[in-house]
Amino acid sequence: MPDLILHHYELSPFSEKVRRILAFKGLEWRSVRAPAVMPKPDLVALTGGYRKIPVLQIGSDVYCDTALIARVLERIAPEPTLYPTPLAEGLAEWFDRTVFETVVPFVARPTRFDEALRLLTPEELSKMGEDRAAMRTDFGKKALGFRTARANLAVYLERLDRALDGRPFVLGDAPCIADFSAYHAVWLLEKIAPEPLAGYERLPGWMERIAQIAGPEASPLQPEEALRICRQTTAQAISDEGFVDPQGLARGEPVVVRAGDYGCDPVSGTLVLSLPNEIALRREDPRAGVVTVHFPRIGYEIVKGAPGGANP
Repeated sequence: MPDLILHHYELSPFSEKVRRILAFKGLEWRSVRAPAVMPKPDLVALTGGYRKIPVLQIGSDVYCDTALIARVLERIAPEPTLYPTPLAEGLAEWFDRTVFETVVPFVARPTRFDEALRLLTPEELSKMGEDRAAMRTDFGKKALGFRTARANLAVYLERLDRALDGRPFVLGDAPCIADFSAYHAVWLLEKIAPEPLAGYERLPGWMERIAQIAGPEASPLQPEEALRICRQTTAQAISDEGFVDPQGLARGEPVVVRAGDYGCDPVSGTLVLSLPNEIALRREDPRAGVVTVHFPRIGYEIVKGAPGGANP
């Protein structure tokens, strides 16, 4: 199997989620440091427009969104499992969306500038607010107000703390996808605005247990090398077996995919895979070659047509 290549940056909370999962699975991986703000020409050459971080690349297959990336890593290394019960995935979706949204306003009010200065470039720091506002333009929904977020976050953290009463992890003796999805938001708070975390009895020990999961060290890779690997990897044949599309889309049709929340940049290509939990389109780029871009079905909109003609 080609190398696992993670396009990420140090202060990205969703990247930290995947980094911890890679450690949990004991998987070796290559690290491409992607920009924290636009422009991201090397990443967009791979994804066709999707700008969110992280992105997992395996040869010429590119996987977007940590919900799908986690599923891919589970397929590669089934044990130890991330999904001991269907409840784990449902909780993970809640942590990734609802709970993380309450953390977003704290990013705009960091109290630990030392970490931000250490892990971001000066240009990234200066453009972060503008970049994140632009990501929400198409979504048409602003982040929660700070007071509302602070009140809601206290409720969510108290629930998480109580869930850890008598057990080391959210659903039992071993970490699962719910732990990693809860952890990345709390990790970001600890990095840049730790005040809301004060006074909880069980959260510090839980965070330490996840942080101490040991795994192989990543080896660095330059973006141009990742593009070369993509260009020189033959696109994998995808079987018709299991192709089912609830919208009636057919394999080989031109489609446009975009996120349903924020960062809604359209990605266009030919539909090659449609499963209950995953869709993929194939596209060609002058720098990356033929790329198969994968998305989870939940949280994304897919419509027939080319860019400009689509109206999700």
